[in-house]
Amino acid sequence: MIICGLDISTSCIGACIVDTKKEKKYIYFFKPRGSDWMDKASVTKDFLHNLFLDHEIEKVFIEENLQAFRPGLSSAKTLMALSRFNGIVSFMIKDIFGIKPEFLNVNTARKSLGIKIERKSKLSTKEQVFAWVKGNFEYTWPTRILKSGKRKGQEVLCDEVYDMADAYVIVHAGLVQ
Repeated sequence: MIICGLDISTSCIGACIVDTKKEKKYIYFFKPRGSDWMDKASVTKDFLHNLFLDHEIEKVFIEENLQAFRPGLSSAKTLMALSRFNGIVSFMIKDIFGIKPEFLNVNTARKSLGIKIERKSKLSTKEQVFAWVKGNFEYTWPTRILKSGKRKGQEVLCDEVYDMADAYVIVHAGLVQ
């Protein structure tokens, strides 16, 4: 069976595919570009089309939207935009590929895999999840070279690795179900 996990946002989509028969894993990121959510949805459709054709995906798990506003994090406007885009992408998957996605709560997904987030850690939640994924999946993660600032010239991980890691967690939590 070929299973896909998605972490969907309007700025980056993380995708992880597991082929259980061949015991292979693939991980991707895609940056929806466009002037508005409709343009972003259109280019995302092309990305999904290629992804599904390349891998003959049979089941899809998607990170569930945040259910409540929390001060200091995403604004209500951002949460609404993310929810809208998540719904559009979910509908495209069902409409175009005939696969009804299953939605997983990110905290439940992490717990099912034994990922413990240390609240007092110096590392952010995203960094802790990435560290867990990196320890479980050998992969050359995308990097970039800083062009300015006191760390100019230093190689760092691209921001997209965190979306890729979240997709990895979602697909593996789906496998555990």
